[in-house]
Amino acid sequence: MEVTEQSTEGPHFVGKKDELIAAKRSCRTVAGRDVLIIHHQNVFYAMDSYCYHAGGELQNGDIEEIAGKLCIICPKHKYKISLAEGEGLYKGTDPRGEPPVPRWYSKGVKQRTHTVTETNGDVYVKLSEDTCWRDSDFYQGEKGKLERERAAEADKKK
Repeated sequence: MEVTEQSTEGPHFVGKKDELIAAKRSCRTVAGRDVLIIHHQNVFYAMDSYCYHAGGELQNGDIEEIAGKLCIICPKHKYKISLAEGEGLYKGTDPRGEPPVPRWYSKGVKQRTHTVTETNGDVYVKLSEDTCWRDSDFYQGEKGKLERERAAEADKKK
């Protein structure tokens, strides 16, 4: 996989604290990247707006605690993504277990997350400086917009 370039400038102003708390979830374009800002249980989180799996919009996903981690559930295909790390989680069963018991497993970090800070009522996002590929990078920018449209068309044909 190719390495993606991330902006090292910032942090970028994304809104007033009170407005973002009231909204609970807000999408912003930060240095050309679509970012979802989430306020949940008195904490701000920021991650790429589109699910790493098929570009689904995460803004309307439910938030649940899974395996001790707060996760957003993609409304498109129900993929589970931890808010803090962007880790993909899935439930599986080890067939060697007697009896086999389902449990949660990690797919690794799939969704790019970003740093949120608040100063004097202003909220800022600093884009991730991690240069290794994250699956959610695929759905960013102009090329990503085309890929999201393709994925939406494919879903309509099912």
